[in-house]
Formats: sequence, C-alpha cells, structure tokens
Amino acid sequence: MVVLKSASEIEVMRQAGRIVAVTLAELRERVKPGVTTLELDHIAEQTILKHGATPSFKGKPAGDPDAPPFPASICASVNEEIVHGIPSQRQLKEGDIISLDVGAYYKGYHGDSAITLPVGQVSKEAQDLMRVTQECLVAAIAASKNGNRTGDIGAAIQRTAEPQGFSVVREYTSHGVGRELHEGFTLLNYGQTGHGMLLRPGLTIAVEPMINAGKYGTKVKKDKWTVVTIDGKLSAHFEHTIAITEGDAEVLTKLE
Repeated sequence: MVVLKSASEIEVMRQAGRIVAVTLAELRERVKPGVTTLELDHIAEQTILKHGATPSFKGKPAGDPDAPPFPASICASVNEEIVHGIPSQRQLKEGDIISLDVGAYYKGYHGDSAITLPVGQVSKEAQDLMRVTQECLVAAIAASKNGNRTGDIGAAIQRTAEPQGFSVVREYTSHGVGRELHEGFTLLNYGQTGHGMLLRPGLTIAVEPMINAGKYGTKVKKDKWTVVTIDGKLSAHFEHTIAITEGDAEVLTKLE
C-alpha cells in the first residue's frame, strides 16, 4: 500500500532526517585508519539517543527467517561489502572505503540516509566509484518529480552509472519510508523512463543507489546479513530520504 504523508507528518520526518544527518556528520569526522566499525556504531547510537530518537536498524528482523535480528545501530559496509555490514572489532585501514547507513526513529517516523567515505588516501577507482554513486543519487533526486514515475528514477541512476563503467545492484532497492522503515513499495535502481508507479506529492522515499566497480551480482555472507559483490570488487552506497512535492523533491535527511 502506497502511503501519502500530510504536511505535519513530513515535518516530523524532517526532524528524524536531521537527526540522521547530524549522526552521519559525526561519523564522517571519526572515520580514519585504526578506528573499528564497532566504535563507529557506538558513536552513532549515542548521537541518535541524545537527540531523542532510537536507531531504526537495531533489532530489525531479517528477510531470511533463519537469520538473527540486526544486532547493531548502523550498517557499516567496507570495500566489497554493499549493504548491511555488521559493525565489529574490524579496524579500518588506509585505502579502505566504508559505507555508513544510518536510520533514526523519531516520534513514530523514520529517517534513513547513507554515505560512502574514504579511509585516508584511496585508489583512483575508489574515488571514481564514490563520485559516480553520489552523482547517481543526485540524478535520482532530480528525477523524483510530481507526475514522473518510479522508472524515471531508476533510469536516471542507470544512465549515470553504466556509461562510466560501473554497474547497478539489482537485488537491493530503494523503498518507501515513513511509519515503517520499508513502507509500501520498493523502487528499482534501474529501469525505463515512463514506467512504474506514479509519483505524487506526499510520497516519501528512501532513494539509495548501490553501485559496484565490477559486476552487479551479489551474495550474502555467512552472518546472513552482510551483502557483498559477487566478484569481490568495490561497492559504494549513497542514500537520502526525500518527499515528493508539487515542485522539486525535498531532501529530508540534509544537515542544513
């Protein structure tokens, strides 16, 4: 079921989104060689709680019924890990890249956003991958207009990534967000313009392109959560929660 939000609901989502943005800004300052992903998780959880919210991801059930609930407050995915990386005692190393996905639940609504960051100096390939993935997010938000369709968003991501030599993850998608972290529908990060669900004011979406340096195939690690590239090549992930308006989409997880 597609849920359209009222102005008052979007205002609460704006507040949830700001908490997510503040948390990501704090994490951005802490990412460096030697820090563990578990330390980053603790920082994020304390920041979210300090602002009167709770982590959206902690305790979330898995799609696999045999998997445990997600045990941490953030997803911390390093190098070939695409999404759902579980924070641990793993220390970041010079040259790594890390995708940090943060969700905050505030007054009944979720905000959800992700960034990929370099750890010290990284390769040209890693730099290009992060740049292109961020360009994919910008293109997707620009296509998220009243009267367009979900296929326009997916097509914008695909035509940004593929001509530059990168691939778009198929198995994991953008999604509706609001009272539920995954609410109402999924949105493919590839597709055809003019196809899919109509975009209408009040629709709130977590737009999250996941882009690989190699093939788009994925597999899940033995922890039943962490998704990695099929060929071991790098992956990057950027995400914002947005609201469809009468004009341009509003980014609800921006810091300003």
